[in-house]
Amino acid sequence: MDHDKDALPPPALTRDDVFLARCHGVIKMAVRFLAVLMTFVICWGTLDVVWVMYRRMAANPYFLLDISDILATFGAFLAVLIAIEIFENIVMYLRMEFIQVRLVLATALMAAARKVIVLDFQETDPQFVWAIAAVILALGVVYWLLSAKKAAAPAPGNPAGAP
Repeated sequence: MDHDKDALPPPALTRDDVFLARCHGVIKMAVRFLAVLMTFVICWGTLDVVWVMYRRMAANPYFLLDISDILATFGAFLAVLIAIEIFENIVMYLRMEFIQVRLVLATALMAAARKVIVLDFQETDPQFVWAIAAVILALGVVYWLLSAKKAAAPAPGNPAGAP
């Protein structure tokens, strides 16, 4: 018995289906282009970290860093790490075609932490510090809630309560 004869023909594509498929293709190409651009940003940022460190170490007194130099270096490092996290968000979207909220929250937490690390508390308005604290607290709670929800969910193919 030939199964191909029994199979139903695929449904005809409507004009809307073709239009949406083309729009989706354009979006995929745009996201790929963003991935390439983010790769350039990461490389450029890495060169910037090297340049910042070189400038700080080459200034008189040589090979000595004060706290502002260290904070500037940390800021440059963390900016590159944040760019890498954004690149990972783009890659995840390309692979799975959806945005993973936990990864976005982790990136936002890292960006907020960078802001706190490089913040000069003597020149910053206390309201701004409280606002950053509220943002970090909110992001942390949401991240924790999503992590707790994921940990409580049973594994696929494993009924709840089964070892």
